[in-house]
Amino acid sequence: MADRARRTTLRMRSPRTTGNPASHTTPLVGGRGGEAVVRGSREPAAPSSLALTAKYKRIVLKLSGEALQGKLGFGIDPHVLNDLAQQVKEVRELGVQVTVVVGGGNIFRGLPASSTTGMERATADYMGMLATAINGLALQDALERLGVPTRVQTAIEIAKVAEPYIRRRAIRHLEKGRVVIFVGGIGNPFFTTDTTAALRAMEIGAEVVLKATNVDGVYTADPAVDRQAKKFSTLSFLDVLKKGLKVMDATAVSLCMNGEIPIIVFNLHRPGNIKRVVCGEPVGTQVVQRK
Repeated sequence: MADRARRTTLRMRSPRTTGNPASHTTPLVGGRGGEAVVRGSREPAAPSSLALTAKYKRIVLKLSGEALQGKLGFGIDPHVLNDLAQQVKEVRELGVQVTVVVGGGNIFRGLPASSTTGMERATADYMGMLATAINGLALQDALERLGVPTRVQTAIEIAKVAEPYIRRRAIRHLEKGRVVIFVGGIGNPFFTTDTTAALRAMEIGAEVVLKATNVDGVYTADPAVDRQAKKFSTLSFLDVLKKGLKVMDATAVSLCMNGEIPIIVFNLHRPGNIKRVVCGEPVGTQVVQRK
């Protein structure tokens, strides 16, 4: 009789949970609009990062040399370099074909050196081109340490360390999923790396030029000096040229205007900004062709 009562008590107890963690997971049910909602809660589940889609499929990312120096004042800040490489990797993982044009102002600037020391301008500019190669090699190393295949192409011959710039080869690298870094400017003195970015964008059929800077867009005045400075969300190419706004130099702006390639100016140092721009979020200032 006692055994029968004991068996009855055991049947009435709650079933024991198994050691499988999945059996304790709160199930998801469908919410409005197909959202996943946690049962017992009205909050939708956090959206997956996989939902992000790129607005642009082939880009030129223009980096100033000063952006790489961070707070050091000279040279290359390894923390900035590694953060930049991580951002480029994230963009590439969206299926975007990425090219980078890098300046050399963190190491040597041709025009100031020429004007202050009396150095011949062409010589100073060639020295600046070599500085861009140093930055390009550093960025290539940072990317490849993250597993991102990268090629450096130079407009001036440095056969031991970089490929010569060949348009069709650059496009083939992009089609194979490699990041391509353009260094050496356009190979001629008296032209800036802004002009290089615009020219390469036209040559390879890029859809946009992303100008990464230390500020979050284009302002009516220097926001570090004038607290009343207002930020532009959108500008036309003609606005930039007429007002003399320092987006890129006039030659670069004119090339992008003729090629109908938009320019987006944004802050490089905010984490994830490159991905946001590529995905079409309203970041920074857009310079576009107004119809």
